[in-house]
Amino acid sequence: MTENAVSPEFAAATTTAQRVVINGNELAVEVLGPEGAPVIITHHGAPGLGSRAEPRASFGRLADEYRVVVFDARGSGESEGSGTFSHEQWAADIDGLREWMGVETIIMAGGSYGGFMSMEYAIRYPERVTAMVLRDTSPDNGNAHLARENALASDRVKVDMEKFDRIDVGQVRDNDDLRDCWREILPLYDFSYDPSSVERKVQATPYRYEAHNYAFSVNLPAYDLKPQLPSVAVPTLITVGRHDWITPVSCSQTIADLIPNSELVVFEKSGHSPQIEEVELWTSTVREFLTRTRLPREESPVER
Repeated sequence: MTENAVSPEFAAATTTAQRVVINGNELAVEVLGPEGAPVIITHHGAPGLGSRAEPRASFGRLADEYRVVVFDARGSGESEGSGTFSHEQWAADIDGLREWMGVETIIMAGGSYGGFMSMEYAIRYPERVTAMVLRDTSPDNGNAHLARENALASDRVKVDMEKFDRIDVGQVRDNDDLRDCWREILPLYDFSYDPSSVERKVQATPYRYEAHNYAFSVNLPAYDLKPQLPSVAVPTLITVGRHDWITPVSCSQTIADLIPNSELVVFEKSGHSPQIEEVELWTSTVREFLTRTRLPREESPVER
């Protein structure tokens, strides 16, 4: 499969997405919510595995008050995969979507790898961001060794560490191999483990191994935003599941310590996905935070 190809099982998918050319690459984009409302652009996690489906489900709950933009990143889901899959390019694509929406500023949001890209965007385009919402993410690649330790220590499943290492360092051979490796680590993600759900998730995932390999073999080894995070001046909400194995609470705490105007909320009954596992509490937490950011500054102190 070439870099430009879409995984065959998703090429003909029926979708409500618009096809929008951003920086010479066609993206699958959906826009939810009323015209004229503040715009939230969300970035999904797991390049080559993630898609707009998760942020559509989680941030789509806010589409009564906000204009929510969800999209498949370059090389993921149903989007074209031309060019490079660098953080610089993905951040430029976010800004291209902002321009396409016709707005000067946005609320930036993302979970997991989408959190990486949210912080990248806020650092690279600081004048374009009014607030940021992060979920289960990390400021650097330091979470990688923590995740490996947690996988080895898991009492839930015995992980095939050869497959773990291949997906972790971006050396999967093709989409089928990415699927097999993904199946291996999926049981680690949830707070309440349901073995029957693993295969459903495996079958629902769009596999794009080129973007995955580039992200994990090229982008992440040098990924470290800690020196730049103190420059992030916008209100930032950081959410994380207490039992997150891949981006543990300590990673979110580091972000909170570095971004001056930030607050950290830990969800006690969640793994990597409090937006699913504690859906009502997570959604109300995000909504309340965003409401405060829209009030006059003297009415909306952010407590640390």
